[in-house]
Amino acid sequence: MNILLAVLLAAQEKVTYTNAVAALVEKKCGECHGPKSPTMEEFDKNKQAFKDKDLGPRYDSYENLLVVVNGADLGALMRRLDDGKNTKDGKPGNMNKHLGETPEERAKNLDVFKRWVGGWTLKRKNEVNDAERAAILAPK
Repeated sequence: MNILLAVLLAAQEKVTYTNAVAALVEKKCGECHGPKSPTMEEFDKNKQAFKDKDLGPRYDSYENLLVVVNGADLGALMRRLDDGKNTKDGKPGNMNKHLGETPEERAKNLDVFKRWVGGWTLKRKNEVNDAERAAILAPK
């Protein structure tokens, strides 16, 4: 019974950028989205040059990551990490494969991101209504 209680409590633990997401981003995304990467603003100015260097926008801080969660490029992180269960064609996002070596690891890490974001949406900024925006939590 104690093990079950511990599992239930762990499942209810609030996922924050600090306690879970930062380390996951560093481990799974840091090679292309880490300190050597450009900010989103810099990336947007010359996307192809950065892509040629296998660099995407910088996600190594809460503020940088929030741009693609609930900022100027709202939903971009969710569209790229989604497992395809939320799409009409069933195709996962182009970065889902980087969440883990196995389907189980990818599902586990995706769940961390989903619990952190809260209002998981694949919509773009101009498609999201106020209630959907308010559901995106992404606590620091």
